[in-house]
Amino acid sequence: MKRILIIEDEKSLVRFIQLELEHEQFYVKAAYDGSSGLQLALAEEWDMILLDIMLPHMDGVEVCRRLRIVKNTPVIMLTARDGLEDRVQGLDSGADDYIAKPFDIEELLARMRAIFRRIELQDQPNRAVLTFRDITVDLDARVAARGGTPIELTKREFDLLAVFMKHPNLVQTRDMLLDLVWGYDSQVETNVVDVYVRYLRNKLDSAGEESVIQTVRGMGYVMRT
Repeated sequence: MKRILIIEDEKSLVRFIQLELEHEQFYVKAAYDGSSGLQLALAEEWDMILLDIMLPHMDGVEVCRRLRIVKNTPVIMLTARDGLEDRVQGLDSGADDYIAKPFDIEELLARMRAIFRRIELQDQPNRAVLTFRDITVDLDARVAARGGTPIELTKREFDLLAVFMKHPNLVQTRDMLLDLVWGYDSQVETNVVDVYVRYLRNKLDSAGEESVIQTVRGMGYVMRT
């Protein structure tokens, strides 16, 4: 039975989600503020955390950042704030997906299933070290380096870089990258891809040289050998 932690201060919403998830045979536990939610997230093992952004004592973004220092538990952000900046902030803190309130429970369940499917695929024995020029990506250890120097990447940045590394010379459209990195049913808009490509370029590129990730106008992005 999969274990789900809900960190949300709206108790009526928590009760609604809990009843629906328990009906789907999940074990569910709840916390109603950021501090106690983080303690519970770290103290026990969870298959997924549903995390509100606007929380008392500690907001959801900070909860997710602190959680990511220790654990890779999948996180879906639940929030009424749906601007691009809010979505980027939530995802960049380490969240796996983002769903805006109000939402239909079937949509939440579909997003949860999509994340569980991605995890199952990642757990299959296809581990490898990818190389492109002087860049290496260890998919098992989730470590990236250029010229032997480690590159500090967020979870989303690492996943995006891995897609480019697996498919050199293949142009990736924004929609393709959304499907591969964020999931086919994600509500994230395509301009979020541009934001994360910019993040990667800032960490990968050296001054005065052509960017490792090239823009193909009207199409998307590519790493060319």
